[in-house]
Amino acid sequence: MSGYKRMRRQHQKQLIALENRLKAEMDEHRLRLQKEVETHANNTYIELERLAKRHTVHTDKEIKAATAEEKRIQQQIIAQQKKELTTFVDNQKKEYRLYKDKIKEEMNEEPSTPKEEKQERLSRHKETVQRSQAEDEAHLLDQQRLVYDRSCRALKRRTLVKRHEFEQEQMREELNKKKTQKEMEQALMIRQDESTQELERRQLQTLQRLRVELIFLQHQTELENQEEYNGRRQRELHRKHALEQRQQPRNLKMLEMQIKKQFQDTCKVQNKQYKALRNHQLEVSPKSEHKAILKSLKEEQTRKLAVLAEQYEQSINEMMASQAMRLEEEQERECQALKQQLQQEMELLDAYQSKTKAQTEAQHERELQMLGQKVSLRRAHLEQKIEEELASLQKERTERIKQLFERQEREMDAFDAESARLGFGSLGSLDFPKEDDR
Repeated sequence: MSGYKRMRRQHQKQLIALENRLKAEMDEHRLRLQKEVETHANNTYIELERLAKRHTVHTDKEIKAATAEEKRIQQQIIAQQKKELTTFVDNQKKEYRLYKDKIKEEMNEEPSTPKEEKQERLSRHKETVQRSQAEDEAHLLDQQRLVYDRSCRALKRRTLVKRHEFEQEQMREELNKKKTQKEMEQALMIRQDESTQELERRQLQTLQRLRVELIFLQHQTELENQEEYNGRRQRELHRKHALEQRQQPRNLKMLEMQIKKQFQDTCKVQNKQYKALRNHQLEVSPKSEHKAILKSLKEEQTRKLAVLAEQYEQSINEMMASQAMRLEEEQERECQALKQQLQQEMELLDAYQSKTKAQTEAQHERELQMLGQKVSLRRAHLEQKIEEELASLQKERTERIKQLFERQEREMDAFDAESARLGFGSLGSLDFPKEDDR
């Protein structure tokens, strides 16, 4: 029993040690998963930071490129207008010379006209032409200024449109990056949940397998102990019966001696009774009858003693026969009683082991069901979390795009309203020279 108790304690220690090892393994697994999530979160933050910096660099680059483009186009317009003005002035000078020569020819055809009058007339025509040319040049400059201002305004509008398109592209890239990172995070969470499921099932199988092995070993030990106990009880009973068989002749001899002693005591009593009866008969009978009386009493005494001896001999024989039968019957009853007792104990042990096995199987089934429920509930929460995160991400995407479009629309409306107030009208149809067209 002490060895059996020691075995039970050892089995309990093995189960506790395994549970502690599995718990440490699960803690290590969860720590590793947590580090994976933290690493992914850090990588996501780094990626978004890198994207934001790249967007900042691209934005600065686009601003500088737009500024340079505006300056280039403005310089092209100025150069074109300067060329147009130069051509216009040259044409005016040419027209002025032609007109002047024409006036001189007309005046030369009038020789009678005084020179002073011709000079005055020439000066007046000169002033008229110069005034007309000055007005034409001023009109041209006004047109050029209007075209320049309108072109600059249209260029600013085109730059604003390009900036809006660039902002939209950057926002799409940022939102797509966030979506990609979120999908990667969710895929990581699903993989982690599956690996956790696998580890939980494997650990439960390991624990249940050890529990079954220990119960089998315990039942085997209990069965071996019971069989050893049964054998020991049977051997003890066999030794007891053998001892009784060996002791029976001596016991019978003692009983026989007791019967013989009783016979001798009885014979002594009868002898005393015979002597008393003899003396009494002799006292009351005539002397002539004494011989016959003695003979008769002697014969009666001999007959009674013979009958008594036969009875005691028969008693001895019956006692020996009954003692032998009684011993055999007693030993048979003890054998049957022991056999029945050991059979009942074996049946009780079998019932106890069957009950323990059934309880263990039921416990294992409950553990599997509980693990299945735990896994299903955790997966449902994970899927719900994924759906909520995707919905939140989509809501953020929609809201940010809406806010961007609304802001850009307000900026464009304000710009167009300012353009209309300045009198530029529609600016969307103007074309600008490209850098290769200079």
